[in-house]
Amino acid sequence: MPTKNHSRMAQDMKREVIAIIGGMKDPRVTGGLLTVTRLDVTPDLDCAKVYISVMGREGGPEPVVKALNKASGHVRTEVSRRMHIRKAPRFVFVPDEGAAYAAHINALLRDLDTEETPDSEG
Repeated sequence: MPTKNHSRMAQDMKREVIAIIGGMKDPRVTGGLLTVTRLDVTPDLDCAKVYISVMGREGGPEPVVKALNKASGHVRTEVSRRMHIRKAPRFVFVPDEGAAYAAHINALLRDLDTEETPDSEG
């Protein structure tokens, strides 16, 4: 069960990861809208899973995730230095499909609404 200090450390770590990613100059990362949606860290600080959402890229989230996983050592070093912690977790970046799924559901609901509108003249 996560404690108060554990969740606060995860929030601080998320804030630092966002700042580090924002400062990257890799063209695979800078194009499009990149959002860190969630960061889950294990209690022993061994591994942190970072969920990212990528919008507005023709290649989708795969090249961005690949580039971030390639730079995960740099992110780990920077987080350790900025937060003044001795042991920083290894970061694993995974795509978060929540926003794309929500947009898909909204499109389906809009289609249902337009199909029912002519019949509702009763």
